[in-house]
Amino acid sequence: MWLVKRADHLSAEEFAKWWTEVHAPDIRDEQVPHLVRYVVNLRTDDNLVAKPATEPEWDGIAEEWFATEAEFDAVYGKADRDAHDDADANTSRVERLVVREITYL
Repeated sequence: MWLVKRADHLSAEEFAKWWTEVHAPDIRDEQVPHLVRYVVNLRTDDNLVAKPATEPEWDGIAEEWFATEAEFDAVYGKADRDAHDDADANTSRVERLVVREITYL
């Protein structure tokens, strides 16, 4: 999972367009056949009851699924990836959280 904050020079709309129309297709093309599933979750307006007093730090979360740890390593074991440089130019902060999914339902 990737927690992503847009670069200061991008509006939320510009960031969403870059991520969904440029970066996500690049990730897909670069990581297939190792990547099983890739989902981008973009932050939207929160008008729900009990909304937190402060705005979220992150503009979105990307979820990547790999069938095995070996498939993950085949992608993230490479030091040089084109999509990484593009992400650096369009984000101000990124955190990676490597998880093992446990499904209950």
